[in-house]
Amino acid sequence: MHVYAVLKRGVLAFAGIRSHALAWSLACCVAALGVSSWVTSAQAKGPLEQGSAAATIAVADLPKQGQETYVLIFKGGPFAYDKDGTVFGNRERALPAQKRGYYREYTVKTPYARNRGAKRIVCGGSQPETPDACFYSDDHYASFKRIVK
Repeated sequence: MHVYAVLKRGVLAFAGIRSHALAWSLACCVAALGVSSWVTSAQAKGPLEQGSAAATIAVADLPKQGQETYVLIFKGGPFAYDKDGTVFGNRERALPAQKRGYYREYTVKTPYARNRGAKRIVCGGSQPETPDACFYSDDHYASFKRIVK
Protein backbone atom coordinates (compact mmCIF):
# COMPACT_ATOMS: atom_id res chain seq x y z
CA MET A 1 0.00 0.00 0.00
CA HIS A 2 1.27 3.46 -0.89
CA VAL A 3 2.73 5.27 2.14
CA TYR A 4 0.45 8.30 1.70
CA ALA A 5 -2.66 6.11 1.57
CA VAL A 6 -1.51 4.32 4.75
CA LEU A 7 -0.87 7.62 6.47
CA LYS A 8 -4.21 9.04 5.33
CA ARG A 9 -6.06 6.01 6.73
CA GLY A 10 -4.09 6.37 9.95
CA VAL A 11 -4.93 10.05 10.26
CA LEU A 12 -8.62 9.33 9.63
CA ALA A 13 -8.68 6.59 12.26
CA PHE A 14 -6.43 8.29 14.81
CA ALA A 15 -7.91 11.76 14.75
CA GLY A 16 -11.49 10.87 13.84
CA ILE A 17 -11.30 13.21 10.87
CA ARG A 18 -14.22 12.92 8.44
CA SER A 19 -12.72 15.13 5.72
CA HIS A 20 -10.61 13.07 3.34
CA ALA A 21 -9.01 16.25 1.93
CA LEU A 22 -7.88 17.32 5.39
CA ALA A 23 -6.67 13.82 6.21
CA TRP A 24 -4.75 13.70 2.92
CA SER A 25 -3.06 17.04 3.70
CA LEU A 26 -2.11 15.90 7.19
CA ALA A 27 -0.83 12.57 5.86
CA CYS A 28 1.39 14.37 3.35
CA CYS A 29 2.77 16.61 6.10
CA VAL A 30 3.43 13.64 8.37
CA ALA A 31 5.18 11.77 5.54
CA ALA A 32 7.27 14.82 4.69
CA LEU A 33 8.41 15.02 8.30
CA GLY A 34 9.24 11.32 8.29
CA VAL A 35 6.97 10.65 11.24
CA SER A 36 5.01 7.50 10.42
CA SER A 37 5.39 5.13 13.34
CA TRP A 38 2.17 6.32 15.01
CA VAL A 39 0.04 5.01 12.13
CA THR A 40 1.47 1.51 11.83
CA SER A 41 -1.84 0.01 12.94
CA ALA A 42 -3.49 1.35 9.77
CA GLN A 43 -0.87 -0.38 7.67
CA ALA A 44 -1.54 -3.67 9.43
CA LYS A 45 -5.20 -3.56 8.35
CA GLY A 46 -4.58 -3.54 4.60
CA PRO A 47 -7.32 -4.51 2.15
CA LEU A 48 -10.04 -6.79 3.39
CA GLU A 49 -9.44 -10.41 2.57
CA GLN A 50 -12.39 -12.07 0.87
CA GLY A 51 -12.70 -14.78 3.54
CA SER A 52 -11.87 -12.74 6.63
CA ALA A 53 -14.40 -13.48 9.37
CA ALA A 54 -13.09 -10.63 11.54
CA ALA A 55 -14.25 -7.99 9.07
CA THR A 56 -17.83 -9.13 8.46
CA ILE A 57 -21.31 -7.98 9.41
CA ALA A 58 -24.56 -9.89 8.95
CA VAL A 59 -27.36 -8.21 7.00
CA ALA A 60 -29.51 -8.52 10.13
CA ASP A 61 -26.88 -6.58 12.11
CA LEU A 62 -26.86 -3.61 9.73
CA PRO A 63 -28.81 -0.56 10.91
CA LYS A 64 -32.41 -0.55 9.65
CA GLN A 65 -31.53 2.00 6.96
CA GLY A 66 -28.61 -0.21 5.86
CA GLN A 67 -30.90 -3.21 5.50
CA GLU A 68 -33.27 -1.11 3.39
CA THR A 69 -30.43 0.08 1.15
CA TYR A 70 -29.14 -3.48 0.79
CA VAL A 71 -32.55 -4.69 -0.44
CA LEU A 72 -32.80 -1.75 -2.88
CA ILE A 73 -29.40 -2.63 -4.37
CA PHE A 74 -30.68 -6.05 -5.42
CA LYS A 75 -33.89 -4.47 -6.78
CA GLY A 76 -31.99 -1.85 -8.78
CA GLY A 77 -33.44 1.05 -6.81
CA PRO A 78 -34.99 3.51 -6.59
CA PHE A 79 -32.32 5.32 -4.61
CA ALA A 80 -32.65 8.58 -2.70
CA TYR A 81 -29.40 10.19 -3.86
CA ASP A 82 -27.94 10.89 -7.30
CA LYS A 83 -24.55 9.46 -6.26
CA ASP A 84 -26.08 6.09 -5.41
CA GLY A 85 -24.97 3.45 -7.89
CA THR A 86 -22.01 5.46 -9.16
CA VAL A 87 -18.53 4.01 -9.47
CA PHE A 88 -16.51 3.81 -6.25
CA GLY A 89 -12.81 4.25 -7.01
CA ASN A 90 -11.38 2.38 -3.97
CA ARG A 91 -8.60 5.00 -3.83
CA GLU A 92 -7.95 4.15 -0.20
CA ARG A 93 -7.35 0.53 -1.28
CA ALA A 94 -9.31 -0.69 1.71
CA LEU A 95 -11.21 -3.21 -0.44
CA PRO A 96 -9.73 -6.05 -2.50
CA ALA A 97 -8.09 -4.73 -5.68
CA GLN A 98 -10.31 -4.79 -8.76
CA LYS A 99 -10.48 -2.96 -12.08
CA ARG A 100 -12.05 0.50 -12.10
CA GLY A 101 -15.81 0.29 -12.42
CA TYR A 102 -16.10 -2.94 -10.41
CA TYR A 103 -17.28 -1.23 -7.19
CA ARG A 104 -20.38 0.98 -6.82
CA GLU A 105 -21.37 3.03 -3.79
CA TYR A 106 -24.74 3.49 -2.12
CA THR A 107 -25.78 5.83 0.69
CA VAL A 108 -27.17 4.44 3.93
CA LYS A 109 -29.48 7.15 5.24
CA THR A 110 -28.46 8.61 8.57
CA PRO A 111 -31.41 9.78 10.68
CA TYR A 112 -31.42 13.53 11.29
CA ALA A 113 -28.38 14.12 9.02
CA ARG A 114 -28.62 17.20 6.81
CA ASN A 115 -26.41 15.58 4.17
CA ARG A 116 -25.70 12.03 2.98
CA GLY A 117 -23.93 11.21 6.25
CA ALA A 118 -20.96 8.86 6.59
CA LYS A 119 -22.60 5.45 6.17
CA ARG A 120 -22.20 3.62 2.86
CA ILE A 121 -22.59 0.24 1.24
CA VAL A 122 -20.12 -0.51 -1.53
CA CYS A 123 -20.87 -3.48 -3.79
CA GLY A 124 -18.66 -5.09 -6.39
CA GLY A 125 -19.48 -7.12 -9.45
CA SER A 126 -20.02 -6.92 -13.18
CA GLN A 127 -23.79 -6.40 -12.76
CA PRO A 128 -24.93 -3.81 -10.18
CA GLU A 129 -28.13 -5.75 -9.34
CA THR A 130 -26.28 -9.03 -8.75
CA PRO A 131 -23.11 -8.03 -6.90
CA ASP A 132 -20.39 -10.54 -6.04
CA ALA A 133 -19.81 -8.91 -2.64
CA CYS A 134 -21.00 -5.92 -0.63
CA PHE A 135 -19.21 -4.01 2.14
CA TYR A 136 -20.52 -1.69 4.84
CA SER A 137 -18.72 1.43 6.08
CA ASP A 138 -20.04 3.56 8.93
CA ASP A 139 -17.08 5.96 8.86
CA HIS A 140 -17.06 7.24 5.26
CA TYR A 141 -14.72 4.61 3.79
CA ALA A 142 -12.12 4.63 6.58
CA SER A 143 -13.02 0.99 7.32
CA PHE A 144 -15.23 -1.70 5.81
CA LYS A 145 -16.98 -4.89 6.88
CA ARG A 146 -18.01 -7.48 4.33
CA ILE A 147 -21.78 -8.05 4.44
CA VAL A 148 -22.75 -11.70 4.93
CA LYS A 149 -26.22 -13.23 4.88
